[in-house]
Amino acid sequence: MSYTALQGYWWIIVSVLASVLVFLMFVQGGQTLLGQIAKTKKERSLLINSIGRKWDLTFTTLVTFGGAFFASFPLFYSTSFGGAYWVWILILFSFIIQAVSYEYRTKVNNFLGTKTYDAFLFVNGVLAPILIGAAVGTFFTGSEFSVERINITNVSDPIISRWQMATHGLEAALNLTNLALGLAIFFLARVLALLYFINNIDHQEIVNRSAKQLKMCSVAFLVFFLLFVGLLLTREGFGVTAEGQVFMEPYKYLHNLIQMPLVLFLFLIGVVAVLYGIFLGAFKTSGKGIWFAGFGTVITVFSVLMLAGFNNTAFYPSTYDLQSSLTIRNASSSKYTLTVMSWVSLLVPIVIIYIWFTWRSLNKKKVSEADIENDTMAY
Repeated sequence: MSYTALQGYWWIIVSVLASVLVFLMFVQGGQTLLGQIAKTKKERSLLINSIGRKWDLTFTTLVTFGGAFFASFPLFYSTSFGGAYWVWILILFSFIIQAVSYEYRTKVNNFLGTKTYDAFLFVNGVLAPILIGAAVGTFFTGSEFSVERINITNVSDPIISRWQMATHGLEAALNLTNLALGLAIFFLARVLALLYFINNIDHQEIVNRSAKQLKMCSVAFLVFFLLFVGLLLTREGFGVTAEGQVFMEPYKYLHNLIQMPLVLFLFLIGVVAVLYGIFLGAFKTSGKGIWFAGFGTVITVFSVLMLAGFNNTAFYPSTYDLQSSLTIRNASSSKYTLTVMSWVSLLVPIVIIYIWFTWRSLNKKKVSEADIENDTMAY
């Protein structure tokens, strides 16, 4: 493969992992619904054990996604994580307290108490989707940073990327487009969680409450999703010339969508699949809704990330200095590194097979209260 093909290939790999990660955030969505769906202690335990058996899949995908992004586009990693570190620290902290909560919430004599750990799960359920969405939103809205590659030769101050905002990433959540995407992912995670409850839990009252709550969460999701799409397709974007110069192009992302018909097709198929999944769950109380909505989520997120990276577009633009913007051409690893990693990428299907196998093993039958009572390893 040519160097250009390798760069595009790795953007696709990273986008696939990001898309799967967004789908698996139904675990976070479920954590924010405990107080609304569960009316008794047993019902709460049933919900937590339903999604708790999948939390490690989300974490595994997050780690794989981060590792792939770091190895294939190291300049993005150093710029974002080295500059916008507060938003990433909050995201990682929320995942740490999630893992601790599932491990210790039912342990005998835990000094914080079950309610504290449940509160931690709620914090993770809110912070992770919104902040990750806001961070990804900067792929389209930009951030204030500068990149000076020559600094690598400065022994006393070898810093290539410098962040220009004292808030170091938290400012992303104050941008309307970023916030709309964050809230869209948050409510999508709740939608997917409700569809998963309908599919996975053997408790008719919980299923009925989930179907009712699904209608309200779906409306909120559609409002913020359509707001994000509208803002995205009507804003100026960061185009790149053949010589690598970055410039502002009106309706850039709308042009990308039109000029890449396969991406447009995937986007429309994904949106329709999500809507059909919602319809099955909300109006038919069908367990099949999670499969349609899950597939639609992966396809839709993937197509949105294609708009950010391809068709001569800067995927991590700088609003401080346009020419410091990062593209898949100037931010990637060397050809040798990408070539070696391409062999490593053969492990990505193994990760997907692991997720599928684990999912199937844990979902052979629906979770019931009897299962939780007889399970000594219950969360």
